[in-house]
Amino acid sequence: MSDLVPVGLRCGGLVEPLGVDDPAPVLSWRLEASGRGKRQSTYQVQVAGKREDFTAGESSLLWDSGRVETDAPLATYEGPHLVSGTRYFWRVRVWDENGEPSGWSDVSYWETGLLESMDWGCCWIGLGEDPSAAHEPPTGEKFDEVAAGLAPSPYLRRTFTLKKPVRRARFYATARGLYEAYLNGERIGDHELAPGWTDYHRRIQYQTYDVTGLLREGENAIGAVLGDGWYCGYVGFDPKRRGAHYGERPQFLARLNVEYEDGTTESLTTDGSWRSTTGPILHSDLLMGERYDARLEMDGWDEPGFDDSEWFPVKTEELGDEMLVAEPSQPIRVTQEVGAKSVTEPAPGVYVFDLGQNMVGRVRLKVRGEAGTGVRLRHAEVLNPDGTIYTENLRTARQTDTYILRGGGEEVYEPRFTFHGFRYVEVSGYPGEPPLEAVTGRVLHSDTPLVGSFECSDETVNRLQSNIVWGQRGNFLSVPTDCPQRDERLGWLGDAQVFIRTASFNADVQAFFTKWMRDVVDGQSAEGGFPDVAPRVVTLRNGAPAWGDAGIIVPWTIYRVYGDVRMISAHYGAMERWMDYIREANPDYLRKNRLNNNYGDWLAPFGDDTPRELLATAYWAYDAKLMAEMAEAIGREEDAAKYEKLFEKIKRAFNEAYVTPEGKIRGDTQTAYALALHMDLLPDEKREGAASHLVTAIEREDWHLSTGFAGVGYLLPVLTETGHADVAYRLLHQESFPSWLYTIKHGATTIWERWDGWTEGKGFQSPNMNSFNHYSLGSVGEWLYRYVAGIDAAEPGYGHVVIRPHPGGKLRWARASYESVRGPITSAWELSDGTFRLRASIPPNTTATVHLPAAPDRIEEGGIPLQEAEGIEVVKKGKGHTTLKVGSGEYEFTASSNQ
Repeated sequence: MSDLVPVGLRCGGLVEPLGVDDPAPVLSWRLEASGRGKRQSTYQVQVAGKREDFTAGESSLLWDSGRVETDAPLATYEGPHLVSGTRYFWRVRVWDENGEPSGWSDVSYWETGLLESMDWGCCWIGLGEDPSAAHEPPTGEKFDEVAAGLAPSPYLRRTFTLKKPVRRARFYATARGLYEAYLNGERIGDHELAPGWTDYHRRIQYQTYDVTGLLREGENAIGAVLGDGWYCGYVGFDPKRRGAHYGERPQFLARLNVEYEDGTTESLTTDGSWRSTTGPILHSDLLMGERYDARLEMDGWDEPGFDDSEWFPVKTEELGDEMLVAEPSQPIRVTQEVGAKSVTEPAPGVYVFDLGQNMVGRVRLKVRGEAGTGVRLRHAEVLNPDGTIYTENLRTARQTDTYILRGGGEEVYEPRFTFHGFRYVEVSGYPGEPPLEAVTGRVLHSDTPLVGSFECSDETVNRLQSNIVWGQRGNFLSVPTDCPQRDERLGWLGDAQVFIRTASFNADVQAFFTKWMRDVVDGQSAEGGFPDVAPRVVTLRNGAPAWGDAGIIVPWTIYRVYGDVRMISAHYGAMERWMDYIREANPDYLRKNRLNNNYGDWLAPFGDDTPRELLATAYWAYDAKLMAEMAEAIGREEDAAKYEKLFEKIKRAFNEAYVTPEGKIRGDTQTAYALALHMDLLPDEKREGAASHLVTAIEREDWHLSTGFAGVGYLLPVLTETGHADVAYRLLHQESFPSWLYTIKHGATTIWERWDGWTEGKGFQSPNMNSFNHYSLGSVGEWLYRYVAGIDAAEPGYGHVVIRPHPGGKLRWARASYESVRGPITSAWELSDGTFRLRASIPPNTTATVHLPAAPDRIEEGGIPLQEAEGIEVVKKGKGHTTLKVGSGEYEFTASSNQ
């Protein structure tokens, strides 16, 4: 029997998910094995309705794939029609490179959600009568006029009786707005800001919870608290509220399915039997913050026996036309706590806590005092020179939470339906002097598992990597937002496409982008234009170049990283419509029309203005190139040929219009050269000249970069690929403005929106647009993984890996690890006394090409000459360079200098 072991079983990219509504989910796994050269040649997947069916014979199985000859570690379910609310068990075994079978994997499962709208059998419910929201602020507290129109959160509840022991119970819930649900005094699940942000007119996500352990025989109570959220709260930089974007009031929808031990079932749904009121949450808004009066708390409101006779009947509404879909990605959760590092008092009674890290989430406050005392929390990313918090860049957002004490011992408060971007918390109204532990940061984001790590011998570069990860975590919150603090927080497509490759190295974002691409396609116009932001709200024009093109780049990147064509297949028609949308308006193959907002190379410093039609044409060509590859991946050969021809026509037009025979590109900007070289827009005879002009453009800026959003991610990779890694490292290590390390030198703990967010001499940029947590310029992270550490995918899904570090700059060593869909890949190198050492780990079912800076006779592996090492093939050797092909396993190479 083979020693290959299938592990890490996932359904739809998730581990044992509840509430799957895909009728043909993708089942995937990875492999573990000792030794070298281990790979899968064949797999077999079995699916059953019960665990014991696997031992009861093939006739008991729901589906058996049979033996499928492929090394791809995934299968699409092709069994009988799936039934709502049902658990399906599955396992997999594989055959190795010698045809030997493995043992069966451990059994995993997925569970279906409510697959048809009629399965809900319920209605939307909301506050039946709106009690007065006119609660006066505590003495001395100035109430914000902008937030004066905010409404209190509805509380909903009902009781029910269970007469028999419960075997199994599932709770399906969603909201127009946000919800937290409770059962017998216990919160259901740990999801935050559920159900997440979608275009509520098109689709609303629901969550599935296992509540078996929360039920009891006899009387039970179920309840929910609602927040305005994106549905009817403030959204974006348009200060409209109720009904402006989606709806007027938050509403709740839920179904509880109970299966008793005797096999009978019962259901409870949201209907007119529920009761409603308001309580201590006087308002809770994503941008404005929350106001909570603990004196209005209703002890036991979510438990049996509570007197709700003074509550009101709920207002009901039948289901609408929007689709109710299972959440396909990881939920938003609190993933970490950050304690305050110091506290100052810049004004009497005003305390500023420094958490030491710009983060996204909320604060947990601990306080003692008299009833009615109001404590105000204001949140900011940076400080003014006098030590007070800098809030001008928030625009109309308030990021302010107010807690009014109940009195009578220590009280602990954390807001529910809001989030803030902050490092500093200003506390005023606190009774006495607050201790350091009075404030704790609670980190909040979509719970995408971290899968990558990078570190090197330069601590400032390590800080850069940390800043990139913190920016990603904070801004990947249901959608990939641009920033988490001011009145914007929109899912900008341009930001997402330039950063997605970096994002995929840091975290498992397959499910996250599966969800968000639905938002992108939901926002596509009738003419075929993708939006600038998804969900499409506030800024309603069709997408600009490098923004709308995310509709092509995101599915392609997910395919390259995860080896799954499902996103391509699901959205291929939408991508075709986008390509037609551009093609119809630009018959001469230069993208001059339908440019919409046309941001160009957004926020490039020095006024380094890349010609906008040139940038637009480059991205259109890139779209065509990627479409050809994706069409081929799903077997559309004629389309692949069509888009390849389109690419060649755009390339030809690009060169005729913008490029001289010597490779000089109109505008002569760093971004123009980076785009043309990365996107393969230059014939071979012009590439060297263009690369030389790129270096000259950098030298002209005294060895500083001058790229904005659209070009920054391609700059260092292009320099490295064209033989100018020394220049790439010079830009990486640059500490004067503009550079990555300049921001770190001046205290950045996340990536700034703009290179000049703060500069010596000028101070803060205009508060009209100056975020200190904006991940786009952090797209350099891709270069750290792919070129510094040297981990890259030569085939979709890392079926074949490239290990090619590029030592340079000030670095003495660097190492990275990446948990690919096929298993962990590591690359760790160091330079010492003229000797280059590389440790590499290649997972089973994967091969790799390894590049080493020495001739074969100067290379050892595991302490023995290369020629004697097991499982290594020399495929190319040149002066001072050797290329090897290896199978899976652990390798340690030592390459001595040729000098």
